[in-house]
Amino acid sequence: MASPVTDTSDLRLNKLQQGDRAFHDWYRFVLSYPPHLVRDYIEKFGLGGDAVLLDPFCGTGTTLVEAKQQGIAAVGVEATPMSHFASSTKVQWSVDRDLLAAMQTRVLTRAVERVEQAPQLGFTPEQMAITLKNAISPQPLHRCLVLKQAITAEPDGPERNVLNLALATVAVQDASNLKFGPEVGIRRRKRDTVDVLAAWQTKVEQMRADLVLAQDRALVATHCHRGDARQISALLAPQSIDAVITSPPYPNEKDYTRTTRLESVLLGFLNHKQDLRHFKQELIRSNTRNVYKVDDDDRLLVHDSPITQLAQAIEAKRIALNKTSGFERLYHRVTSLYFGGMKRHLAQLQPALKPGAQLAYVVGDQASFFQVMIRTGALLAEVATEVGYEVEGIDLFRTRIATATGEQLREEVVVLTWPGVPRYQQHFPVDVGTRSIGMSNGQAVQR
Repeated sequence: MASPVTDTSDLRLNKLQQGDRAFHDWYRFVLSYPPHLVRDYIEKFGLGGDAVLLDPFCGTGTTLVEAKQQGIAAVGVEATPMSHFASSTKVQWSVDRDLLAAMQTRVLTRAVERVEQAPQLGFTPEQMAITLKNAISPQPLHRCLVLKQAITAEPDGPERNVLNLALATVAVQDASNLKFGPEVGIRRRKRDTVDVLAAWQTKVEQMRADLVLAQDRALVATHCHRGDARQISALLAPQSIDAVITSPPYPNEKDYTRTTRLESVLLGFLNHKQDLRHFKQELIRSNTRNVYKVDDDDRLLVHDSPITQLAQAIEAKRIALNKTSGFERLYHRVTSLYFGGMKRHLAQLQPALKPGAQLAYVVGDQASFFQVMIRTGALLAEVATEVGYEVEGIDLFRTRIATATGEQLREEVVVLTWPGVPRYQQHFPVDVGTRSIGMSNGQAVQR
């Protein structure tokens, strides 16, 4: 299997620049694309204050936060509960800062009283079963759970959400034994003495300071839906979207849900394996650990297309190498399901797009499946053309090197335009839906 290593000359292209720290670093994936990339395409697309920007795979909200910073209304869609919570909290700037400060004080008072008391708190066996082994040591976990209990005693609302998001960030960055490189793994247990309460207090104070500086943008309309991007037509009002800037998962063997597993359990979004399975079924099929027997997005692919030929080549390579594990047997299928799912997404998206809408999809080449190269950008562009989009170009974002083969892996931005006249009906037998269903709070964004 090829192991991609980022070319060091391109590291700066994906770093969070100091000027972008506010809100973006409230909670962020190691694999998140940088805010300056969003700014580049906001400028390239000529988006102004009357536009509505969509991120259908919004992750931890980079596009949403940057749009709000620029005074542009934005809508996101995210299937992972923890990421959805983070995105929603990061763009809720109408927070009562005095109430937040008072809640912070009360939470700390409760936590200090409880933290040294017995018994020591821990995860349940069901929670432990879905958390990476040794992800966090017992003492820091106890302190995180004490904080969680103290926060839960406060009234529900945006202020409590800020306190919980600060806890999620501290649990991963300060209290845990996790490392990201970009795969999530476990480092040596050396966090037993970390002062979780002090780290949390510092994080909350930083978030309060960010809110003070953002009051002039607090009323810019921003909303994040919890949902499946392949069923997106039910979430968006017709012809309400001017542009899309997003980065869907890439087809590889990275289980993206592992990245947020610890904080998802800590905050109560995951309590047992059934919870995990439920939301995995709403994700685009990008790795073998979220492929199910009932999946059928692959049936949407054109027969004998470059994608189906690629899937056949992966399966032929498996047979030639005599690889027989259950996951390896699914490599060809996840490839087809991924691009079939993206085709479904792009078709579902069309009713919400205004004619002339511009789209930017950040994707990357992969060689995870027996070193068979998947040129994701080129294949996504072909799928987009099949369902009626016009391909304006494929821009290079950065490069990586696959160490096993020495081949260059490109991360690219596939730039599309929606002409406003669907062409997919003749060969795409999917009911994409056209009924107008607005935002979950009943207030659809329209311009």
